[in-house]
Amino acid sequence: MSSIDFRSALDAQAALVGFDAVGVTSAKRSSADPVRLQAFLDEGQHGDMDWMLRRAEQRGDPQQLWPDARSVIVLATSYAPAHDPLDDLERTDRGAISVYARGRDYHDVVKKRLKALARWMVETQGGDVKVFVDTAPVMEKPLAARTHVGWQGKHTNLVSRSLGSWFFLGEIYTTLDLEPDEAESDHCGSCSACQDICPTAAFPEPYRLDATRCISYLTIEHKGHIAREFRAPMGNRIYGCDDCLAACPWNKFASRANEPAFLPRAELTAPRLTDLAQLDDAGFREFFRGSPIKRVGRDRFVRNVMIALGNSRDDGVRSAVFAGLDDVSPLVRAMAVWALSRHCEPAAFAVARSARYEAEADADVRREWDEVSP
Repeated sequence: MSSIDFRSALDAQAALVGFDAVGVTSAKRSSADPVRLQAFLDEGQHGDMDWMLRRAEQRGDPQQLWPDARSVIVLATSYAPAHDPLDDLERTDRGAISVYARGRDYHDVVKKRLKALARWMVETQGGDVKVFVDTAPVMEKPLAARTHVGWQGKHTNLVSRSLGSWFFLGEIYTTLDLEPDEAESDHCGSCSACQDICPTAAFPEPYRLDATRCISYLTIEHKGHIAREFRAPMGNRIYGCDDCLAACPWNKFASRANEPAFLPRAELTAPRLTDLAQLDDAGFREFFRGSPIKRVGRDRFVRNVMIALGNSRDDGVRSAVFAGLDDVSPLVRAMAVWALSRHCEPAAFAVARSARYEAEADADVRREWDEVSP
């Protein structure tokens, strides 16, 4: 089979197993990617994501991860929503969950498709393969930007002319020497919509992200107390943030995803904050069974919920905030103190402080009591 025939067959087979776009690039390292990665790490903009430091050489060079690799096939799968997720930010008694996390865990779905395509490749072309989906030291977006799948936009996420900003990526590393694509051109132009909409000014300049200011990082990756300057801008975002993705004009060309696994579960579409605040560890694990949200753990998630309760304009959330003051987790208690300061009159706040301050063993929670007041 000629290279042209194989590429046509590859595109057809990828579509058959459920992928929406295919790209091919060489497994050789890019001269620019490792440099950009190291600058990002040196500036500390990875925050708590220590896993980015580990195996950084493999992340910047596919052949460091697998020396036998000769080509990388990049696959894209759409999860475009049927509605504008920015509308969810107006319902302040409800939690806003990132679109990608409202259905089943995408890792399972994408990996199954990758394995099916990889088996077909080995059966028809030979060679060895390895598949990856966001679980190994692979720089997915820079690799995809070396193909015609899309380009890295000013928000640093990948953008496609046909899929917009709403798609998952997966990769097949192969020992086959395949003809690489020409890279897609950058079509952002003078648009700055993704930069302008960011609630926490996480982009120091176009095409650069300071992850430590990003709400997705803060609500998912950050393990500790969230800095006060970011709490009000978080609004009701309790897991991830879609603002920069949703603002991209290229989304007008994206069709709604038709994969049932990516359709939102009813209970994860604008859930009541007061219900989520009541979850204990067992309840959290049951509620988020099969969801990527489960990975953050109950305490970090309810920490985020307490911040959203503090930002809520609904007076009915106060009882949930008061309950949070006695939570088993200091992460939750500290954010409940902050939330209380947003909803409580000074006299009532003082009473609550008097009842709990002396018995509080955690220094960070005591600091919240000391530093916040209505």
